[in-house]
Amino acid sequence: MDNLNTQEIVETLKTNLKRIEDRDFSIYFFVIDTNGAPTGAVANIYEHVKLLTELGYKAHILHEKNEYTTKQVEYVKSWLGEEYSSLSHVSIEDKTVKINMTDVIMVPELFANVMEQTVNLPGKRVVFCQSYDYITETLQPGKTWLDYGITDCITTTDKQKEYIDNLFNEKVNTSVVPVAIDERFTKNEEPKKPIVAIMTRDQRDTVKIFKNFYIKYPHLKWVTFRDMRGMTKDVFSEALRESCVSVWVDDIAGFGTFPIESMACGTPVIGKLPNLANGWVTEKNGIWVDNTVIIPDLLSQYLQSWLEDSVPSDIFSEMDDTVGNFTTKIMKETIESVYGELFSNREKEIKETLAKYEVEDLKEKK
Repeated sequence: MDNLNTQEIVETLKTNLKRIEDRDFSIYFFVIDTNGAPTGAVANIYEHVKLLTELGYKAHILHEKNEYTTKQVEYVKSWLGEEYSSLSHVSIEDKTVKINMTDVIMVPELFANVMEQTVNLPGKRVVFCQSYDYITETLQPGKTWLDYGITDCITTTDKQKEYIDNLFNEKVNTSVVPVAIDERFTKNEEPKKPIVAIMTRDQRDTVKIFKNFYIKYPHLKWVTFRDMRGMTKDVFSEALRESCVSVWVDDIAGFGTFPIESMACGTPVIGKLPNLANGWVTEKNGIWVDNTVIIPDLLSQYLQSWLEDSVPSDIFSEMDDTVGNFTTKIMKETIESVYGELFSNREKEIKETLAKYEVEDLKEKK
């Protein structure tokens, strides 16, 4: 607005206030091309866009290259389904995206370069933090989000919010929107199979665990380990329903969808506690350890109980209680509240700016 006179600025601000009232603005979620690799972080971004769209907002997937729509979107379709691939996608390469002061850009915590590159845009920028461990990955030493004019963040757990508040000395306004577990993750009536569904961040952990298991317990070589990475949601959920137990290792998990997806499928979890507590682990909703070394032993013990049909029933009721906290209904209601407050605050900021310019305009007219 540098080239506008005071009266023109007043009219522009009034126009933008009307846009907020009419929800005539856009929310852009920046994503990277994963080259077809399914990731929970990207899936969660798509879920936010989907639910915001259902709530009547103009939400978009913002990607860097045009080829995203011909390649990655097809992966998304096969992985998440057509209702996600058909969401609005816009390309930076097209150079057709024009950011207005009422628009919002959601930037993943990893992309400090995007925060820096967008510092002069008129829209509101918000960090979308799903992994606390990546916050400082690309930040220059001594720099913070505040140096790029970013004062708001949305994350997935209360524990991550606490971490962010502590890191930035509570100078960043952080809100929590929990992840929803896809409704495809459900129980079935079919008997479980002697399959161990295993998900680890480092595939070396997967190999170590099943090799150690087979060495120590050769009489259980008929038990199958299934590496869960790279599957579509439909195949993934069916695999969890079939498995009698899950194993999870992810030291830097910010939320951890895999264990809750397992619980939703009625499959107990043996998991290593991540470095940052996620807030949903209880003493009874899984078998939790602080190192991977004893996982083969616990797995052997669990399989013995399963074969003898003597797994304690309270673990299943506790699993159900945990899953009940992560429904799409809860996520949608939270999104409506959190984003509604974000947009309301943006409206207040514009109103405050308008009031200042209206005073200036009156002075000039006198």
